Amino acid sequence: MSEPYDALIARAREAHLLESTAEILAWDQETMMPPGGVDHRARQLGLLARLAHERRTAPEIAELLARCDAADLPDEAKADVRELRRSFDRSASVPAELVQERSEVTSRAQHAWARAREDSDFASFRPWLERVLSLERNRAACLGVPDGGELWDALAEDYEPGMRAADLAPLFAPLRERLGAFVQELSEVHGPSNRCNEIEFEIDRQEKFVRRIATAIGFDFSRGRIDRSAHPFCGGSHAGDVRITTRFHRDNVGDALGSTMHECGHGIYEQGLPADRVGTPLGTAVSLGIHESQSRLWENHVGRSAGFWRWCADVATEELGSAAAMLSADDWFGSSNVVRPSLIRVEADEATYNLHVVVRFDLERRLVSGDLEVADLPDAWNAAYREVLGVDVPDDRDGCLQDVHWSCGLVGYFPTYTLGTLYAAQFFAAAERDLGDLEEPFACGDFAPLRDWLRQNVHCHGMRYGAEELCRRATGAGLDAEIFLNYLERKLRPLYGVD
Repeated sequence: MSEPYDALIARAREAHLLESTAEILAWDQETMMPPGGVDHRARQLGLLARLAHERRTAPEIAELLARCDAADLPDEAKADVRELRRSFDRSASVPAELVQERSEVTSRAQHAWARAREDSDFASFRPWLERVLSLERNRAACLGVPDGGELWDALAEDYEPGMRAADLAPLFAPLRERLGAFVQELSEVHGPSNRCNEIEFEIDRQEKFVRRIATAIGFDFSRGRIDRSAHPFCGGSHAGDVRITTRFHRDNVGDALGSTMHECGHGIYEQGLPADRVGTPLGTAVSLGIHESQSRLWENHVGRSAGFWRWCADVATEELGSAAAMLSADDWFGSSNVVRPSLIRVEADEATYNLHVVVRFDLERRLVSGDLEVADLPDAWNAAYREVLGVDVPDDRDGCLQDVHWSCGLVGYFPTYTLGTLYAAQFFAAAERDLGDLEEPFACGDFAPLRDWLRQNVHCHGMRYGAEELCRRATGAGLDAEIFLNYLERKLRPLYGVD
């Protein structure tokens, strides 16, 4: 290649080694670490964050970037340099002390959140959230507000490059209106039964069941693992070590299956990134919106499809036992597509899910701007849920404490779930355009055609293209919310008997 490019990549990989080590420690904190390890783990993560930051912002990085700009590099190398420059510019604007403090505080805040959620006690978490938000505002100020933008935009750039609140608001408003009206229409007729998710199944049997599904859809257990945590997530260090978590309730196997398929979607993406480019932009997911598209695609377009349940109903009987034997494929398909406004985002159906995101997007912007005080968050949350979803929040656990994100400092993340939902519908439609109807292979337990299409059109590119360009190359068009809305209506109207 070229000497400056090779040197730049070597330094990027050093930083990635430190960051991926922190990822494993963070996974351990959520799954294995005893409570007594919180303070020491926070210091470990803080030091690793600082060391990685110093690697990414070292003076020689700026010199190597300049030399790479002057070199005649192939397109793939130019993409690496472009993304490493963006990373350098953002990282260099934030002091190392702030990076370390943020890592230490969010590590402790996650533990405080878990205890507060268990006790349904927002008051105990409030000082931690205030501290996290203060650090995020400071970081946003260092990063700089985009022209014509707001403080929140500077943070959202971490998750979806180029995403601005001003661009999302006109996208979310019609989604809220269309989805709200559709949900109301469905609520006025008798829909499918949710009986499959009300029967009690042993946790150990549920775990065997979801592991079998994970294997079937393509999660490689020789390069990954599944564990339990309070809030499902996907972590790990690289494509050869992907760690996902899920959770179980005796009387809601649908939550376990949906969470597992969602996180497997993330994991399959990570395992599909180019193995020889680990630690470089071309070996890294392009954005969180695209990442969420992969999780939402497997969770919804596969896991809630009629074809999937024509195969999976028998698997459920084999793994879950006699209680599942009385349930047909139609029963499972119906239960997986019940539309009912609810309290919990990760348990929400496809029609109401994005309304949960709309609530968080609005509250988050107000928290960052200071228009909403942390002390007033529970009341604001409860009022928003009453207005947008028509449900009353009974306690903090099922209200503003249900998500781990803010305790981790993931401010600006939530809208990527809706972007991912829209991208997922578009990718799936393009896959069926190229491969034909996928219901039949799903009914035979064959998910390889879809997985291979995603490998070839999404996973293999890493960050070579931005999210919008990747979408255009894979589907032939830019992001189009109508594709998702049309898909949803085509599936749910017949199921509910609504013209």
